[in-house]
Amino acid sequence: MTDLEYNTQRKSIPLPEYGRNLQKMVTKVVNMKDREKRTRYAHQIIEIMIQINPTAKDSPELRHKLWDHLHIMSDFKLDIDSPFPLPDKEVLKTQPEQLSYPDDNLKYNYYGRIIQNIIDVVAEMENGQEKDFHAKNIANQMKKSYLMWNRDTVEDSLIIQHLSELSNNKIKLPENFQLKRSSELVGHQQMNKRKGGSQGQQGKKRKRIKYNPQGK
Repeated sequence: MTDLEYNTQRKSIPLPEYGRNLQKMVTKVVNMKDREKRTRYAHQIIEIMIQINPTAKDSPELRHKLWDHLHIMSDFKLDIDSPFPLPDKEVLKTQPEQLSYPDDNLKYNYYGRIIQNIIDVVAEMENGQEKDFHAKNIANQMKKSYLMWNRDTVEDSLIIQHLSELSNNKIKLPENFQLKRSSELVGHQQMNKRKGGSQGQQGKKRKRIKYNPQGK
């Protein structure tokens, strides 16, 4: 009886998602002496790799990626007639540059950077109907964002005040201007969930009907 061999005791493989058996097949093909035979078996391995990814749609892009994976699994030692150029080993080893995140210093974070960018653009527009139209839409979106992140209700005058502040007083709506109702912006169901809370759950319990097999 042979001793069991656990994966933790085995040598790591480049692409574990394809499994150790497929890795063994690749290694075996690499060691074949006949180039034509290596090429033929390499194509067969690609077909197996496609079957391992049944949800992926067969396409030239997919096959190109699989051929790259095949060369990676062979440690770039597979000498065959490949339908695609050999991937650059050094490029694959290169670590991607770390992305720099914008250092946003937003006055009201719940409105977000996109809203602030839109406000900046509209603020520079000439006064008129078009600017007023965009200002009203921005204010409604601000109210929606406020409701989603803060509380159930908010005075329209507060949103109008914030819009003025964020635009450096370049966008002004009348203080008595009425924005869309909260239920229109976040939906009736969302508002009911917030307002109902545990009361809604208790209401559901009260509506339950007890089953009486004797009809009493």
